[in-house]
Amino acid sequence: MKQTVKNSPIEIYLLPGEIHFADANTRIHTVLGSCISISLWHPQQRYGGMCHFMLPSRGKAGNGTLDGRYADEAVQLLVRETTKAGTLPAAYQVKLFGGGNMFHAANKEKTFNIASDNIGAARTLLDKAGFRIQAEDVGGSGHRRIIFDLSDGNVWVRHEQIVLAHPAVKRRIKTAR
Repeated sequence: MKQTVKNSPIEIYLLPGEIHFADANTRIHTVLGSCISISLWHPQQRYGGMCHFMLPSRGKAGNGTLDGRYADEAVQLLVRETTKAGTLPAAYQVKLFGGGNMFHAANKEKTFNIASDNIGAARTLLDKAGFRIQAEDVGGSGHRRIIFDLSDGNVWVRHEQIVLAHPAVKRRIKTAR
């Protein structure tokens, strides 16, 4: 009796600024703090991808090459991939992750919050490009570990909180000055 062996999925680890598109035999992993990942999955073609961006925008014109570290350019790269596949943005299941406040206590009084700016940019840019967000896990504090399985479009999220030093350690640091 001949036994068929299922191929193990290709495991891709996405670093900040990277985008990866592939077929159903792929799982994409990343770790997010204030950064954002957008996952796109086409249920009929079982094709999709994910980006990991760090900032809403570069703020000035680049050298003509799109850079996935910036939300506006990452979304343009995602649209480019959907066009190459001969599909439209509306056909994708879109999920949004990240935007955790990594310095919760320090940022309470700051008016500039990169995490919330990233979340807002992602929502606005996706809407403008014709994508519809179907699920999101954004905000809060700490970081997230993400696994996106392109065989079925499922995304697993594990939250990991910021570990602050014990109060006694803080006192020792303050008195040592």
